[in-house]
Amino acid sequence: MFIYYNKNVYCPWLGRDIDKILALAAKYEKKIKGELEINVVSASEIKLLNKRCRGINKPTDVLSFAWQEDKKIKTDNLGQIYLCYEKVIAQAKEHGVPVREEFVRILAHGVLHLVGYDHCEKKEAEKMFKLQEKIVDNYAY
Repeated sequence: MFIYYNKNVYCPWLGRDIDKILALAAKYEKKIKGELEINVVSASEIKLLNKRCRGINKPTDVLSFAWQEDKKIKTDNLGQIYLCYEKVIAQAKEHGVPVREEFVRILAHGVLHLVGYDHCEKKEAEKMFKLQEKIVDNYAY
């Protein structure tokens, strides 16, 4: 897997940390392979993207844009993930978990969306969240 990692805001995570998280995710989900772009952005940046792409005018924790959804386009690029570190920090506090754990959770969530997981229906959500938490539980902090 080749990862492009861009930080537009302060985030203590390094590229090697991201590599480890995604390697673990790929261990559990074989569709996670190829090139991937990870962007850590501000709340205002993700709010703008969320408004433009989903019609929701508020910040969110993660947005995923899969490049392989259109089967006519052959590419090794899995897609792009936009992650809001401010939201990660806020959600960690809200849920009473360490920020590092919440970061792993949100990144895992984003990459699972890229390979077709969704949580619109209960059965799909259970499958996605079970795998997401398996990644979180098995990451060596």
